[in-house]
Amino acid sequence: MQEKEITIQDIISKRKQHSRRVDTKLIMKAYNLANEKHKDQKRHSGEPYIIHPMNVAYILADVGLDDSTICAALLHDVIEDTDVTDQDIRKQFGDEIADMVEGVTKLGTMNFVSVEERQVEDYRKMFLAMGKDIRVIIIKLADRLHNMRTLKFLKRDRQIANAKETMEIYAPLANRLGLYSMKWELEDLSFKYLHPDEYHELVEGINKKREERLQFIEKIMADIRVQLKKQHIDAEVTGRAKHLYSIYRKMKRDNKTLDQIYDLFALRILVNSVKDCYAALGVVHEMYSPMPGRFKDYIAVPKPNMYQSIHTTLLGEKGTPFEVQIRTWDMHRIAEYGIAAHWAYKEANYGSRKGQKVVKVQDDKLAWLRETLEWQQEMQDPQQFLETLKTELFEDEVYVFTPKGAIKVLPRGATPIDFAYNIHAEIGNKMVGAKINSKMVPIITPIKNGDIVEILTSDNSKGPSMDWLKFVKSTSAKSKINSWFKKEKREENIEKGKDLIEKELKRIGIPYAELFKTDYINPMLERYKYKNLDEMYLAVGFGAITANRIIARMLIEYRKEHKEEPKIEEKIEELAKNKVDNTKVSDSGIIVKGIDNCLVKLSKCCNPLPGDEIIGYITKGRGVSVHRKDCPNVADLLKEQNRIIDVKWYNDEKKSSYTVEIEIFANDRNGLLGDIVQKLNDSKVRLISVNAKATKERIAITEVTLEVDSVESLNKVIRELRKIDSVYEVSRKNKMKE
Repeated sequence: MQEKEITIQDIISKRKQHSRRVDTKLIMKAYNLANEKHKDQKRHSGEPYIIHPMNVAYILADVGLDDSTICAALLHDVIEDTDVTDQDIRKQFGDEIADMVEGVTKLGTMNFVSVEERQVEDYRKMFLAMGKDIRVIIIKLADRLHNMRTLKFLKRDRQIANAKETMEIYAPLANRLGLYSMKWELEDLSFKYLHPDEYHELVEGINKKREERLQFIEKIMADIRVQLKKQHIDAEVTGRAKHLYSIYRKMKRDNKTLDQIYDLFALRILVNSVKDCYAALGVVHEMYSPMPGRFKDYIAVPKPNMYQSIHTTLLGEKGTPFEVQIRTWDMHRIAEYGIAAHWAYKEANYGSRKGQKVVKVQDDKLAWLRETLEWQQEMQDPQQFLETLKTELFEDEVYVFTPKGAIKVLPRGATPIDFAYNIHAEIGNKMVGAKINSKMVPIITPIKNGDIVEILTSDNSKGPSMDWLKFVKSTSAKSKINSWFKKEKREENIEKGKDLIEKELKRIGIPYAELFKTDYINPMLERYKYKNLDEMYLAVGFGAITANRIIARMLIEYRKEHKEEPKIEEKIEELAKNKVDNTKVSDSGIIVKGIDNCLVKLSKCCNPLPGDEIIGYITKGRGVSVHRKDCPNVADLLKEQNRIIDVKWYNDEKKSSYTVEIEIFANDRNGLLGDIVQKLNDSKVRLISVNAKATKERIAITEVTLEVDSVESLNKVIRELRKIDSVYEVSRKNKMKE
């Protein structure tokens, strides 16, 4: 599809649809500067570069953003790509616009250890900018949306990388901000490049039956309009096709073909009041049978991103299901524009229908953003930050109540521990028990929608347990638990951190005194924003960052001054780079590509088994260490790409035995251990050892060492153990390096 050519008049006209007061001179001033500075620049498509900021500005004008945001969008690339400075922008347009331009300017000057760290720092800056002015991220989302619309002009590897990042970060972020129109388009465009075959197959399949389904939905809309009019309900009834990625996701989730997905279209009923919403709901439920379990009232209990609507799925002719969404016009604005509705409708109630209220942003609607800003500053480990960010953005919510009726929103799978820390850190720190719907329950019990949760506290509590971190789902709870241990056990963690650093240095053969010199220490402290060495040791001690990462950063400076003679492991690395066609099966059943007669060791931190995806790491003087790809230590190993080597399992008919450790978590009860041992005997695996303990919260943790011949055998054992009464989780045990 040919991209629509946007003019500055189109942008101004779109702005005027949302506001009577448009500063045309200011917008033209921003356009003229951007057009002048970008005049000799081209996009990957060969088109003039100015097309990009123009389209970004038009997207933002379409959702109703204000004049300042439109100007910032037009100027968002001039500092990075032209000779315009931040001071130039401040002088000509003021601090408000300059701050937004600065917030969306890409990082191009900072020097990071890895691409991953570069990406993390970009996200950190993005969230900090959001904290100052939420409009920054809306500009960023519009910028990403236009880039995704023109992704066809990039190479395939860039297309995949951008689409993956969009699906993992930007689309969920748009969802969190309630910018659903952006979210849907970002998802569909990412889907197109990540799964092109499935995308085109789905488009073709939908188009084949489009007319038939449109006729079906048009008849239903006409019938509903008639009945609403009879009940004197002023309403607008419209229909829309569901978005491609949501259909694809449903097909994958439910293991269905397209022919088995009937609700490809959704109806929307827009009315003037909340009273009319429920009246309209009564009308459609009278006309059609509602599907059990498919009713959601987001008016009574809104989503944290301000979304309000009633959703119900009904059965039409021949039992064909279709979805109906019912909301007021005000709710519809927020559903379409989310947080942007604040700017879209703050001016003189322009364009409202029948005296609707002006949309206002409430502080509690962005509580998740404030929490994100808190925990993101505590995490130094880039991998941990990225994983936590993705979890936070994607997390589904449950709505629960305090005994006094206050609503709390928590991630799906949250426990009373999460609930306690959501109320206040002191409540969580003094927690000794919990009730759900007036019944005593283990504090790790998952909370369900509508539960009433009561937290029992005691001043004699010894504080949280480190085991709690295994069960809590909310980032806020994890952050507050870690903060308690950081504060209460400061001296202990400092000593622990120093010990971990010294052990790692001893392992790699570098004396502490040789590495810990001012010239190597200061760049590391500056990079991770520690005030002094104690702060760094503290972070290592309570697990905010690994000893490996600290040492890796210091070694960058160390190696600048020490040119070491080639060692045996470096010779091995050279062999690996040359990809010599010479392979030999090790005693552990591993083939190391390019290296013969090499010592191979299965890592004890993750105990890889045949069938596991594995990587090889060239150690210093101890051959090749083999790890599972999901091993928690792999993130650190990957920082030294020159030491990573291809390895694979050798497939033969001989059966070997491998030792593996698993952890079994259960609610403690009599006879539990006996049931576990019996199940293992029935599975016909060799039981080497069993270690069982129970916490004060009556959580039973059983560590079992087994001997199996493959990952398939292990997975079968795990499935059987999960069937035991009271067992809620069984997993392979991973050990972090010490």
